[in-house]
Amino acid sequence: MTPGLRPPASAPILAGVQEPSGKRERAVLLGVQLPDTSDPEFASSLDELARLGKTLGLEVVGRLTQRRTRLARSAGVGSGKLRELARFTGGTGVVPVGPKPTRRRADEDESDDEETEEDGGSAEEEVVGAAEGEAPPERAGVVLVDCDLSPSQARNLERATGAQVLDRSAVILAIFQRHARSREARLQVEIARLSYLAPRLRETGGGRDRQGGGIGGRGAGESASELDRRKVRDRIAELRAELARIERDAGTRRRRRGDQATLALVGYTNAGKSSWMRALTGSGVLVADALFATLDTTVRALQPETVPRVLVSDTVGFIKKLPHDLVASFRSTLDEARDCDLLVHVIDASDPAFAAQAEVTRAVLREIGADASPRIVVLNKADRLDAAARERLAREWPEALLLSAKDPADVAVLRERILACFELGMVDCELLVPYAQQRVVGEAHASCRVLSESHEETGTRLLLRARPEVIARLRRAAELGEAERIVY
Repeated sequence: MTPGLRPPASAPILAGVQEPSGKRERAVLLGVQLPDTSDPEFASSLDELARLGKTLGLEVVGRLTQRRTRLARSAGVGSGKLRELARFTGGTGVVPVGPKPTRRRADEDESDDEETEEDGGSAEEEVVGAAEGEAPPERAGVVLVDCDLSPSQARNLERATGAQVLDRSAVILAIFQRHARSREARLQVEIARLSYLAPRLRETGGGRDRQGGGIGGRGAGESASELDRRKVRDRIAELRAELARIERDAGTRRRRRGDQATLALVGYTNAGKSSWMRALTGSGVLVADALFATLDTTVRALQPETVPRVLVSDTVGFIKKLPHDLVASFRSTLDEARDCDLLVHVIDASDPAFAAQAEVTRAVLREIGADASPRIVVLNKADRLDAAARERLAREWPEALLLSAKDPADVAVLRERILACFELGMVDCELLVPYAQQRVVGEAHASCRVLSESHEETGTRLLLRARPEVIARLRRAAELGEAERIVY
C-alpha cells in the first residue's frame, strides 16, 4: 500500500484470508444475470469466480443469483436480494439513506431510487452447506460479485451487508498481487491496483477535511481525498518510470534473441501451459492447479536441444473480463507472445467452457497484435476425457492436437510438430568460409543445421539449413571478415 493512503474497504487486497483460529475466511458469491448472458455462460462464470475465491484462500459457503435487465444503480441488486444476502453476512440488508443528490443525470431512471424485485425480474438462490432458505451456521465476511461495480455500488453493498465486497476485477487483482514474484510483475500489478483504487478513495472523518492551501495558508486547499488521489497519480508515474527501464532491458533481450526460433505458450489461466513448459524444456517452473499460478515470463530452450535452438516462453494466463489496467500493465510481458515466431495455444479440453475460454484467448491476442502469428492448437488434459469425448473433439477440432502433458508420447508428438513448423521457415544455402574466418564455421554449427561440410583450397564449404536472417548474417560475416556472435 502506498504510504499515506487510506484504502476503502473494497480495495482489492484482503488483509488475511485466515481467521485467528486458522480457518479460511468465508465468502458468498453474488451474481447478476443480464439479458445478453445465457444460462450456461452465467453458470460457468460463477463457477470460475468460485475458483478465483478458492485461489485467494476463501471458503465459498453460498451463492445468490438474480436476473435483471440491468444492474441496480445503488447496489447492483434489488432490496429483496440485499436482505437475502445480509442473512449470510449478518448485515442489515438495507442501504442507509443519505442526502439526496441535488441534480440527477438525464439517463438515470427515477424508479432506481427504490430498488424493487420487479425491476430485476425473477430471482434464484442456491445455498451451499445450509438448508434452503436458511443462512449458513457461520457468517461470511466477504462478498464476491461476478461483475464490475462502481465505487458507489461497492460502498452501498458494504454498508448493507457489513462485509468486505470484492468485484471480479478486485479478486483478480488480489490474486495477481499475491502471486507476483519478480520485480517487473510486482510493478505491473501495483500500477493496475492503484489505477483501480484511485476512483475508490473517499473521504473519512477525523480532522483531515482540508489541508492548508495557498501561500500563507489561505484558502480551502485540497480535500483529503484530492490529496490522496494526487499521491496515487504521483506513485503511478514513479512506478511506470521504473517499469519502463525494466521493459527496455526486456526488449533488448528479445531483440538479441531475434535470430533464434522462438515459441510462446499462450492460453486461458490454468489450462496447463506451465505443465507443457516443464515437459518440453525440463525446467522447474511452478506447476499448480490454481488460477494465475504463473505471472512471470520464463524462457528456456527446447529439450533435448536442437540445432538451431528453439526457445520456449511461458506467458501469463488470460481470463474472461481481464481488467484493462492489467492488460495495459502486462503489455511488455505479453509482447513475448507478439514477437515470437510460433504460438502454442493450450486449451483445457476437460473444462465444459473451453470453447469460450479459447475465444477469450484469441480476443486478447488480437488486442496485443499477435492474432496473425502461426499457431498450434493443443487440446490439453486429454487424460481426463473418455473415448466418446475424444472422438467428438477430433471431429469438431480437426486441426488441433488432442494431448496430455503427462504422457511422454504426447510430449514427443508436440515436439515433432513444433520442429516441423520451424522447418517450413528454413532455407538451404551453400556458404564458402575463408580459412582466415573459421570463427564463422563455429557460429554456423551453433545456429544452423549443417547438412554437409567440406574443405577446399580457399576455405570451408558448408551446406546449411537455417532461417533466412541467420543465413544472411553469416554470409555477411564471411564476406566482410566479421563474425558476429550469436547471443543466447
